[in-house]
Amino acid sequence: MSIIEPADPTARVREQVLSLLGGAELGPDGRLPTERELSERFHVGRRFVRRALDQLEAEGLVWRRQGKGTFAGQPSDPTGALAAQITGETNALQVMEARLCIEPELAALCAQRSLPEEVARMRVIADRLEQAADPQSIEIWDGALHRMIARCARNKPLMTAFALLDEIRANPEWVAMRARARSRASREVSANEHATLIDAIEARSADAARSAMRDHLTTRFSALRAELADHPLSDG
Repeated sequence: MSIIEPADPTARVREQVLSLLGGAELGPDGRLPTERELSERFHVGRRFVRRALDQLEAEGLVWRRQGKGTFAGQPSDPTGALAAQITGETNALQVMEARLCIEPELAALCAQRSLPEEVARMRVIADRLEQAADPQSIEIWDGALHRMIARCARNKPLMTAFALLDEIRANPEWVAMRARARSRASREVSANEHATLIDAIEARSADAARSAMRDHLTTRFSALRAELADHPLSDG
């Protein structure tokens, strides 16, 4: 196969990968095709694919794991694997109650400690979330945004607690339930809430960030309650 190099191969590949990130072609874990596969698909040399992925990683849109590949969004904390031991002992509403205890404080700390480039990444991730066209992509980018905020709080004990909840939320039945609870209107509300939250973080207002995260999670809590009233789930 002959490879034709466009005038600006890296920029072209970056845009093509961005389109891929917004579609439904990713693996269930958000895995992208390999560098070789992307090179063949986009008809460019692998060095341009690598450079484009480097840029997207710097923007917080992808992450890499040695020997595993490149994934959309932000990585989960490995300590979250502890969640497997208690997933069957809790339910979606209890997890949301716990999130309401933890994530507002993470947002407040994030407002005090995040760097300008990290806030810029949050905005890019929020933009990808708003553009996501299918439930899988929505889950990937929503999780990526909340993980980014938690990580920027720079508090390891709280991050570990967050990671535990994040892993539990990956329960396939709960993922499907969240997808049912979404509507076009609710997604618009969430997008506005995320924007308000990021604005508060950028303004370095801990109180406003805490309040914005609490308001956002409360909105989602209400949607989950309504969905569970119509479609009850088992507790394990």
